[in-house]
Amino acid sequence: MFTGIIAAVGEVVESAGSRLTLKTPWRTLLLGESISVDGVCLTVASRRAKTVTFDVGPETWRISTLGRLKKGYRVNLERALRVGDRLGGHWVTGHVEKTGRVIVVRPEKKAWWITIEIPAALRKFVILKGSIAVDGISLTVARIQHKQIQCMIVPHTWTHTTLSLKAPGDPVNLEMDLLAKYALRQHS
Repeated sequence: MFTGIIAAVGEVVESAGSRLTLKTPWRTLLLGESISVDGVCLTVASRRAKTVTFDVGPETWRISTLGRLKKGYRVNLERALRVGDRLGGHWVTGHVEKTGRVIVVRPEKKAWWITIEIPAALRKFVILKGSIAVDGISLTVARIQHKQIQCMIVPHTWTHTTLSLKAPGDPVNLEMDLLAKYALRQHS
C-alpha cells in the first residue's frame, strides 16, 4: 500500500526482457521490498550500491507505461507505507488498471493544469474532488469533462515528480480511487 506522495525520482538504467533496473537515491532497500515505480507496485529482486532491479511480469508490461521505458527515462518512486506512517495522499495499491493520455499541460500563476483522457472502462470511478493516482502521484480531480479530467498541480509536486516532463500525447499510468471502487461495487 502506498500514499501517492512521491519520495524520489529514479532513472532507468535498463529495461529489457522481464527486468527493470533503476538508479535510486535509496541505499537501504531490502530484497522483496515493494516499491511504487510510476504507480506500479514492483518487488525488489536484486540491488547493488546505486541500482535496484525488479522483475516485471508480461501483464504489467502490457497494461502500464513500463513497457515504454528506455534508458535515461525518469520515474516516480515511493516506498511502501508502513503501519504508523502518515497518510498524506490517499490509499494507492500500485495496481495500475490502464493508461490514460495527457491532452494538455498549461501553467496558471505558479501552478499547472494537466488534462488527461480517461479510458471508458475507468470513467465510472472518477469523482469530482475525488482522488486519482497518475504515474503513482496522488492527485485531486478538479474538473470532469466527458472523457477528460483536469487536475491542478502545485509547485512542489511539479518540481518533485515527473509531471513537469509530460507533454500532450504522453501515456500515464492510472489507478482509480480505491474507496470509490468499493462504494460503486456495493451499489451495483
